[in-house]
Amino acid sequence: MAAEVLIEAGLKVDLYDAMPSVGRKFLMAGKGGLNISHAESYKKFLSRYGHRIPYIETILDRFTPQTLRDWLQNLGVETFIGSSGRIFPVDMKAAPLLRAWLHRLRGVGVNFHMRHKWLGWNEGDESAVLNFATPEGERKTKADAVVLALGGGSWARLGSTGAWVPSLIQRGVLVNPLKPSNCGFDVVWSEYFRNRFSGQPLKSVCVSFSNAEGINVRQLGEFVITENGVEGGLIYSLSALLRDEIEARGFAVIHLDLLPDNGLPLLIGKMSQPQGKHSMANHLRKRIGIDGVKAGLLREIVSASDFKDPGLLCFAIKALPIKLTATRPIDEAISTAGGVAFEELDEHLMIRSMPGVFCAGEMLDWEAPTGGYLLTACFASGRVAGLGVIASLSRAADALTMMDLSIHRS
Repeated sequence: MAAEVLIEAGLKVDLYDAMPSVGRKFLMAGKGGLNISHAESYKKFLSRYGHRIPYIETILDRFTPQTLRDWLQNLGVETFIGSSGRIFPVDMKAAPLLRAWLHRLRGVGVNFHMRHKWLGWNEGDESAVLNFATPEGERKTKADAVVLALGGGSWARLGSTGAWVPSLIQRGVLVNPLKPSNCGFDVVWSEYFRNRFSGQPLKSVCVSFSNAEGINVRQLGEFVITENGVEGGLIYSLSALLRDEIEARGFAVIHLDLLPDNGLPLLIGKMSQPQGKHSMANHLRKRIGIDGVKAGLLREIVSASDFKDPGLLCFAIKALPIKLTATRPIDEAISTAGGVAFEELDEHLMIRSMPGVFCAGEMLDWEAPTGGYLLTACFASGRVAGLGVIASLSRAADALTMMDLSIHRS
């Protein structure tokens, strides 16, 4: 996005990527259907960025979700709004969009350099001198301005390794530690439960979570039981709160409502009916429709004595505690929190202490849930950084002009 803004302004643009091709994580994001943005109200959209709203708002104001849809249409990519409010390309895929975009960029003169891994700066080098490892050996190049869009630390095999962090810290830039976001969590399952139910989804459930700060969240959806714990959309939406709780207390406890459409008195009434010759498993299935992974989860967590008591069992069905012991490794996360602190940047996303060096995308210190919020903010930050480069070069040109006038006058 930064390259597009700059080439349209008539500047020479070179784009370097460590991988053999560009946009690999973008393609992964579209693997299950490219959720490019969200159609909810702009105020609600902004609320998804948590405590970074003041910074993200100034970026998104200049490239809103609707602006993104208009831009896609201009690229020849039609979009539609799904039943959940999420915005997708009509064909649901990332590859056609990326191909069309790269074709346009190459057509207007952007120079792409693949397999160029940025090595940071050598001691004593100015910030405009860039060092790359290439198949032909190390290479240096100098630029009038630099936009870094180096990603976070998840899905390292796609290029976002987080290896850039020491280079910026060595230059005195505050980089907050990278952390997993939109991630799964570890739960200590029994061997039987892990082997029997790993990979199975828990559908139509509600997760509740409360912390010491008075935050109370209750959210409907679904998630997946994994070999090591839990993951999936409902868990991802709460991942920032759960991660911070684990950092503070060493663990986090969520409460799971297995039947959110049924009240506790109704369930107790049904489960208190005579069981007859039916096993408890059949009684659960026939009376209230609980079987499979939901029944297995009850067996896993509820004590044998409570399982035989209709009242206590139904209470567990409405508020089943699950203890999360750790986040899954950062490389498994969909995205990362942490990165270059916004306090280090001006309104154009230029590093204040390094004039001419701009940052964009996931390497900035922000996070958001899945649902199109991540991609929209990445696109917008690239555009803001590109416009910032134009403004910076324009100021430099004006300063040279004024200096030239001053020399002639004297």
